[in-house]
Amino acid sequence: MRSLPAVLALLLLPLAGFAQNLLGGDATVVKTDQVRAELLAHAPEGAAPGAKVWVGLQLTHAPEWHTYWKNSGDSGLPTELQWTLPPGVTAGEIAWPTPRKFPIGPLANYGYNGTVLLPVPLTVSPDFQGQQLDVKLQAAWLVCRKECIPEEGQFSLRIPVMGSTGLNGAAFDAAFNAAPRDQAAATSALAPEAGFLNVSLDTLPAAWKGQKLEFYPEPTGLIDPGAPWTQAWDGARWTAKLPLSAQRGDSPSEVALVVAQADAPGEGPGLAGVRMTVPVQGAWPPVAALPAAGVSPALQAALDANSARAAAPASGASVLTLGAALLGALIGGLILNLMPCVFPVLAIKVLAFAKHADDRAAHRRSGLAYTAGVVVSFLALGGLLLALRAAGEQLGWGFQLQSPAVVAGLAVLFTLIGLNLAGLFEFGSVLPSGLASLQAKNPTADAFLTGVLAVAVASPCTAPFMGASLGLAATLPAAQALAVFGVLGLGMALPYLAASWWPAIARALPRPGAWMERFRQFMAFPMFATVVWLLWVLGQQSGIDGAAALLMLLLALALLVWSLGLSGRGRVVLGGLSAAALVWMGVAVGPNVTRLQDSGPAAVAETGVQGVSWQPWSPEKLTALQAEGRPVFVDFTAAWCVTCQFNKRNALADEGLLQDMAAKNVALLRADWTRRDPAVTAALAQLGRNGVPVYAIYKNGQPPVVLTEVLSVGEVRTVLQGL
Repeated sequence: MRSLPAVLALLLLPLAGFAQNLLGGDATVVKTDQVRAELLAHAPEGAAPGAKVWVGLQLTHAPEWHTYWKNSGDSGLPTELQWTLPPGVTAGEIAWPTPRKFPIGPLANYGYNGTVLLPVPLTVSPDFQGQQLDVKLQAAWLVCRKECIPEEGQFSLRIPVMGSTGLNGAAFDAAFNAAPRDQAAATSALAPEAGFLNVSLDTLPAAWKGQKLEFYPEPTGLIDPGAPWTQAWDGARWTAKLPLSAQRGDSPSEVALVVAQADAPGEGPGLAGVRMTVPVQGAWPPVAALPAAGVSPALQAALDANSARAAAPASGASVLTLGAALLGALIGGLILNLMPCVFPVLAIKVLAFAKHADDRAAHRRSGLAYTAGVVVSFLALGGLLLALRAAGEQLGWGFQLQSPAVVAGLAVLFTLIGLNLAGLFEFGSVLPSGLASLQAKNPTADAFLTGVLAVAVASPCTAPFMGASLGLAATLPAAQALAVFGVLGLGMALPYLAASWWPAIARALPRPGAWMERFRQFMAFPMFATVVWLLWVLGQQSGIDGAAALLMLLLALALLVWSLGLSGRGRVVLGGLSAAALVWMGVAVGPNVTRLQDSGPAAVAETGVQGVSWQPWSPEKLTALQAEGRPVFVDFTAAWCVTCQFNKRNALADEGLLQDMAAKNVALLRADWTRRDPAVTAALAQLGRNGVPVYAIYKNGQPPVVLTEVLSVGEVRTVLQGL
């Protein structure tokens, strides 16, 4: 049973950092995803001359991560501590706790996992003057799992000269108990031979007899830590035969070493060992020349691997073959038909199918023409995108809606279609007679143009499976990239092509009748809803003045097409006046439509959950947050992306999910691609994507994780559990 003081010390241990701040210091804790580092002090008798003063860096490792002992083994680097102390105070060497051995394939490292404290004694000279001892530390450590990450931190604290700083006593006692005990070598000896080092040690603890031990030489590069070796007991003497390192560069006359019992896998320092300096008997074999670089080959390989991993594509990024990209494009095109932005055009196709329900030949022509319109439009859009990118433009999928002029043009088109569906006018009444008769006589051309229209409204959407395929297409040769775009169009048109050639589907459609006129009029409202959405998109680009100007122009346009449907004198008078009004408005307020507003810094978007808010994305902001050790969730979005808005109002607005993000200290950044932004385009390319929506979670030291385009709360929570 622990004594009462020991129990109290354990209970008070978590308050140590807080107490150090009360003592006037600015004790710093550095946190990364791999390590929590804290500077601790232990001066139970104060910091007066002659008193025992200890400071130390405590490292708490994340599971599976470790840092290194003074001899790191095959790879790694020992933790380095550089002290800044007041005059009259000097720091000693680290009292290294007994390390553990970490086998990694054919290699082995020496170090620590779990929680370890590296104590350092401070000597206060008699001529030291002052009421407190200010300690500053610059520390650097290499933390590794399968990859290695160099980290560092700056720490400071203040120790009172006349007071007692003893709240960290339990932590320092544990470190002292874990340190190897100095032992005289007595008759112990080392005897090198060709390729091996023979070890013979006595005066080891009697309780170790017959136990398996670990051997830790303090000089680096002396033995091969990961190679097989043998050991045995000869009475009270322990012997071992260890392979010499092929890269050995020194031939010492004596070797400082630590031996300890081989402990079971665990955390923290190894079992307390024995440290002795053992003389070498006999001559060393000739040494090999060391590599010119000051870093061991094993460590350089680990650091190179880590750099390669950092530069590797994100989890979920485009690492597809061309065949997989084509399959993804086909499936993505099929799913595009379920996206809300395509719904109004689908209604037009349903009306056309029902109108020709009894004409199988017309069905087939319509299906082929619609498919041709979709595929040709995708090829044209993809070709334009590739050509502009080859010319140096930073563009991605949906780039056309980054232009206010294109958005305004689509709003005009959908307004006209909506007015036509509502019965306000017929195209035959406002078009010249030649064009009207051509439109009536060529339903196949109508079907082709409907395919073009479908692509125009579908292009802002990125359906599941599309993202990776489009990301790869941007990096392929032109012919292969166009094949991806063509298959994407084929996937979108495939349901209608199949329906046009499969009689059973045609027979399942309702028969033509009065219902068609009512359905046609009803479908005007989804068209107008699309116009409202386009006005909102334009407002994000040109501001409220631009949106209001477009609304005024659309009103004048509606008046014009209505007046052109009249007959007699009314058509001439009202048509002329409305045309003049439209021209005047175009001159007076039209420039507001295409004038981009100064976006300035994006505003913070509150989420309704305390401690969680959306911040504007920038590469610098992302880097700064990662440097703080925070996970970062980035929403790559655009106002014209309907899928983005759906996810924003559903999964990303879920209060429970936002609370989970707050609990994980996840930073939320929103990268707005509504207007052309080369920085966002480049960030998407790094993720293997070429359009939005894209959702990525960044965690320091790991590749970013890319989520699916249609986001779910469960998917995000699954990724959060791994943080």
